[in-house]
Amino acid sequence: MGMMQEFKEFAVKGNVIDLAVGVIIGGAFGKIVDSVVGDLIMPVVGAVFGKLDFSSLFVVLGAVPPGTATTLDALKKAGVPVFAYGSFITVAVNFTILAFVIFLMIKQINRLKRAQPAPAPAPAPEDVLLLREIRDSLKK
Repeated sequence: MGMMQEFKEFAVKGNVIDLAVGVIIGGAFGKIVDSVVGDLIMPVVGAVFGKLDFSSLFVVLGAVPPGTATTLDALKKAGVPVFAYGSFITVAVNFTILAFVIFLMIKQINRLKRAQPAPAPAPAPEDVLLLREIRDSLKK
């Protein structure tokens, strides 16, 4: 079997296609969560904690060249080592929200699975019914 044939069989397997769809949807879902965190949640957190912007939290670890602004972007462009723990806090908040949303989705799916009634047993095939009739008639 040629390598292209093997690759085609691998790439067309259901699991690989399902995984690809999951990765694509996951990427889009990640953007939605980023927007929810950045545009909806962080402004509320900032209002509660006095306009706190996590992304601007950092500690300078090196010498700052004269004339360099003390913003995270300016320091990074100047090549100054910066411990940007605010970015980590933002990513951690994103992860926590994403994990909670996935938890709620899985919980809802499991609840819906439990709520569905069990399917009725399939009717017995005709030959089984005939055999039961014969058995019952022999018992009499």
